[in-house]
Amino acid sequence: MTIITEITLIAVVVSIACALPGVFLVLRGTTMVSDAITHTVLLGIVLAFFVTQDLNSPFLIVGATLMGVFTVWAIETLQHTKLLGDDAAIGVVFPLFFSIAIILITRYTGDIHLDQDTVLMGELAFAPFRRLTVFGIDIGARAFVTMMIILLVNVGFVTLFYKELKVTTFDAAFAAAVGFSPVLIYYGLMTLVSLTAVGAYDSVGSILVVGFMVGPGLTAYLLTHQLKKMIGLTVLFAAVNSIIGVRLAFAFDSSIAGMIAVVTGIVCLLAFTFSPRKGLIQNSLNRRKRQKEFNEKIKKVY
Repeated sequence: MTIITEITLIAVVVSIACALPGVFLVLRGTTMVSDAITHTVLLGIVLAFFVTQDLNSPFLIVGATLMGVFTVWAIETLQHTKLLGDDAAIGVVFPLFFSIAIILITRYTGDIHLDQDTVLMGELAFAPFRRLTVFGIDIGARAFVTMMIILLVNVGFVTLFYKELKVTTFDAAFAAAVGFSPVLIYYGLMTLVSLTAVGAYDSVGSILVVGFMVGPGLTAYLLTHQLKKMIGLTVLFAAVNSIIGVRLAFAFDSSIAGMIAVVTGIVCLLAFTFSPRKGLIQNSLNRRKRQKEFNEKIKKVY
């Protein structure tokens, strides 16, 4: 298997793993909460490292995931006080936790491979060289194995709780009335977002992972009203964007994750402009049609 093929496979798995929970973030209107989570889990990684002193420890993932859930709780607690708006609460919590993490990294981890460039930007080009071996057997790239496991967890969660996710997303009050727990499902989803963000750190970093989560889901949302079709389109766009992004990155000798994010943004912009249902052009035509009909009615009256 060539390096570019392996990088492409890793990119596709990372993109799909990030995009699956992103579908429900888009539908719930909580994409900015995911932005906060993808940054603040860094503090969980740093604190867990201080305890374990091992960058390969599984407790780093546990610590980061718990920090993501704590971030959601902190944001909701501030929102429930009614003293801050939803966006203001995110704006308070996310920079606070993230800046503490950056300060701890620059102050206490200067002599190890845990730096702000790695966690901010990631680097897919190096992913195939970090191998996972079990009993002396090379299983594959560590990032690929890690993200494949996370992808399977995400697929399993969406499959098992599809009905609950659907009901709590579109009508939380009805879900509570029929016995579902919107809060439990919500925190389960945010736990997956935290776990996925941690797994994607090595490959795409904390900044670009937001685009991987939101972009494909938002593109699919602009093209369909059906949830199952939206999930299918999201997976398709995530995979295609990754394949094109990797090829363009090698062609222009640029950041692979950055190029995938650019392709994702361009595809989303195209859907926003040309979508036959919700596109900018279609909306403009609909407005003109309604205005013409209104003018004709006014002429008939007068």
